[in-house]
Amino acid sequence: MSTLEELQSVIDKSKRIVFFGGAGVSTESGIPDFRSVDGLYNQKYDYPPEQILSHTFFVHKTSEFFRFYRDKMLCLDKKPNKAHYKLAELEKAGKLSAVVTQNIDGLHQAAGSKRVYELHGSVLRNYCTKCGRFYDAEFIKNSADIPKCTCGGIIKPDVVLYEEGLDDSTVTGAVNAISKADTLIIAGTSLTVYPAAGFIRYFGGDNLVLINRDPTPMDKNANLVFHEKVGELLDKITVNI
Repeated sequence: MSTLEELQSVIDKSKRIVFFGGAGVSTESGIPDFRSVDGLYNQKYDYPPEQILSHTFFVHKTSEFFRFYRDKMLCLDKKPNKAHYKLAELEKAGKLSAVVTQNIDGLHQAAGSKRVYELHGSVLRNYCTKCGRFYDAEFIKNSADIPKCTCGGIIKPDVVLYEEGLDDSTVTGAVNAISKADTLIIAGTSLTVYPAAGFIRYFGGDNLVLINRDPTPMDKNANLVFHEKVGELLDKITVNI
């Protein structure tokens, strides 16, 4: 297993770090993931979570969708953890050029990160499917049953559901950042969710670093591998300009 000293050395030498993060980055903030043993996919509901979080389900069983969404997806009381703050510090120091995240909680921005590519959208943004008017997450949380716009249209969270495609401009920005990175840190993801997991093929830099609680299919291809909690490891890094 790799050492903290090796990671510190890589970060010290890097000038264009890109951080690619998954659910494991937010679990240390108390936000449950989907695929772990105690994740949402292993709890009991009337429908499987992957079915509830699909475009078809949103359209045909909208009330049921929002019951689940408010209960399990709106974690508005959660705060950034050590990983989020360290990444913001690295960006401010000019070491980190972008964060690419599969998470939808907005915690990277809350910690101070400026350039964040949210592949799967954000619970903090919601829009009317009829007129496009914007609504915040508190409106969704406090609305009864199906949230409706003043025009009568249904309000949809700006999150990418199953059966929906990723936003083109977000994909372009993420791929561009990864392709220009000298170091790519992949953390808190099993690298099994596509198309997001396929983004790493655009990386051609010097150092591939993997931080994840469990082994991933990419461990054998990485320069450094850590099977640790993301925040606990990154918190030990010193940001040297």
